[in-house]
Amino acid sequence: MGDVLWTPPADVRERSRIGAYLRWLREHRGLDFADYDALWQWSVTDLDAFWRSIWDHFEVVAHTPPTATLGDAAMPGARWFPGATLNYAENVLRMPGRADDDPVVVAHSQTRPPVTLTAAELREQVRRVAAGLRRLGVVAGDRVAAYAPNIPETYVLLLATSSLGAIFSSCAPEFGTRSVVDRWQQIAPKVLVAVDGYRYGDKPVDRRAEVAAIRAALPSLTHTVTIAYLHPTAPDGVPEGSLSWAELAAETTERLTFTPVPFDHPLYVLYSSGTTGLPKPIVHGHGGILLEHLKMLALHHDLGPADRFFWFTTTGWMMWNFLVSGPAVGATIVLFDGNPGHPDLGALWRLAEETGTTYFGTSAPFLLACRKAGLVPKDVADLSALRGVGSTGAPLPAEGFTWVYETVGTDLQLQSLSGGTDVCTGFVGGVPLLPVYAGEITCRALGAKVEARSSDGTPVLGELGELVITAPMPSMPVGFWNDPDGRRYAEAYFDVYPGVWRHGDWITINERGGCVITGRSDATLNRGGVRLGTAEFYSVVEGLDEVVDSVVVHLEDDEGGAGELLLFVVLAEGLELDDTLRKKIARELRTALSPRHIPDEIHQVRAVPRTLSSKKLEVPVKKILTGTPVESAAAQGALANPESLTAFATFAQSRPTTP
Repeated sequence: MGDVLWTPPADVRERSRIGAYLRWLREHRGLDFADYDALWQWSVTDLDAFWRSIWDHFEVVAHTPPTATLGDAAMPGARWFPGATLNYAENVLRMPGRADDDPVVVAHSQTRPPVTLTAAELREQVRRVAAGLRRLGVVAGDRVAAYAPNIPETYVLLLATSSLGAIFSSCAPEFGTRSVVDRWQQIAPKVLVAVDGYRYGDKPVDRRAEVAAIRAALPSLTHTVTIAYLHPTAPDGVPEGSLSWAELAAETTERLTFTPVPFDHPLYVLYSSGTTGLPKPIVHGHGGILLEHLKMLALHHDLGPADRFFWFTTTGWMMWNFLVSGPAVGATIVLFDGNPGHPDLGALWRLAEETGTTYFGTSAPFLLACRKAGLVPKDVADLSALRGVGSTGAPLPAEGFTWVYETVGTDLQLQSLSGGTDVCTGFVGGVPLLPVYAGEITCRALGAKVEARSSDGTPVLGELGELVITAPMPSMPVGFWNDPDGRRYAEAYFDVYPGVWRHGDWITINERGGCVITGRSDATLNRGGVRLGTAEFYSVVEGLDEVVDSVVVHLEDDEGGAGELLLFVVLAEGLELDDTLRKKIARELRTALSPRHIPDEIHQVRAVPRTLSSKKLEVPVKKILTGTPVESAAAQGALANPESLTAFATFAQSRPTTP
């Protein structure tokens, strides 16, 4: 694979949290591991011992102890820590290693001045809001919905809701009414907490009409709470029939208590992107999320009380849920709400300097956009505190890795990771014990038995295969909402390989355990019997200065021929696609990849359709090009730019024949 860009320091075992964990295993379990691979092998073969060690090492606060670690290992339906009762919020608010006056939430926004909460202030806010929810009649099992951005109130609401054993769900306020209603009609929330609007860069976005429409579409609501975020001083800031945030968080003498719930009691409901049909309501449990996030944040990201942990995310992406578990390992979390490109792409890097961020998480498209813009982050901000950079959301190609080390810092560890909403974590990522290779995800995460499977279902090494997980993880969903017999859940992950989780990505795992993910397996380019992932394709095409974005689809030939490979490109402002540029794109693909990657046709479009979390939508485009009506090919409310689909429908109609 690529060049070695970072090597662990010689004393990594003395300085890192995974080193402390290894010493703990030696002392308390009599286990000694020579290297990460040996530790990983143990973690995925002796599931009982590994996950119990996470429980004990991090001293999980439980109200009743478990009677076993893994009661049933069958998938789907694995049963973890039966008999245990605990509470996610109680474990997060323990904030190990932090004093009452330590800042634990640092929030910046383009809508209002920065807000900082100390450990004591966070607990106090949660105490008050939990009491407020109780006054509204919220009890264990009720749903509380937040139509709110990445601000302290949303975080406080999550912790307050979970402290009661109620169930949280959030949608970012850029979601349109239809998107929100499609999600929340499924779970019938009792209380809605919503902002009146927000600023995106210097643009005010009023959401009062959307909130009114959402309220009208959710007959289950008994109360609505308004956060006057965009209009904090407006006399009509709180609409009729709504409470203010101040009323919800009013002074009270009620103590902060935590309702003990079973390990798999629902904590929150996350949603699939819902690009075709209704978004799947994925239910995650208190215990599974707690254990997975303790493991990942401490042992893989090496976060602790000295850290300030940032990830650019909205409340509609699972990375928000991942980020806000930071205080469970003692880390301070840095929240940001706004446009990451305002006033320029240096904004988040300057935020990192201002907040003293030590771990900077973002998406691969953001890093590649910075690279394409010629940005040198270390020239626009003092990033000396930064020791970790995280990248997810899409595969990061080798040139993205190289750019980080050339322009951000040479001593930090870059961790490219991949996972999903389905497990609310990354199951492949980085670890302090291993070097970083350009273009390669460093390892499979502890406790995640990730394998590549060939088309006939056999495990493969060093070649492209379906990404599968062959042993249960505690943060696999408790189930889907309103799926009492588990049929929809089983169909989503276990329909291809019975008893084995099929994730829907292509992955290559090399002999040292490094991983390369090359796109969705349902968007495969299959030319002449050779499966090609889309990630490497985009890396080449979008590496050209002229190309801003692109989407590629393969239309199969029913007669068994090569089919058609169609490429659609978004060009830099003022450029038009001509034969010269078409030839340049074809030449680059032939040289960098293979003749099989050369498209049969290249067309210019104004935009590539993307989900609200910025993922490209190859499958709906493919459906439209093969005759499916736009309204059936994709759920419009799940798209950031639904109008972008029109061009593909027009193109499909203009083609003489549709394969």
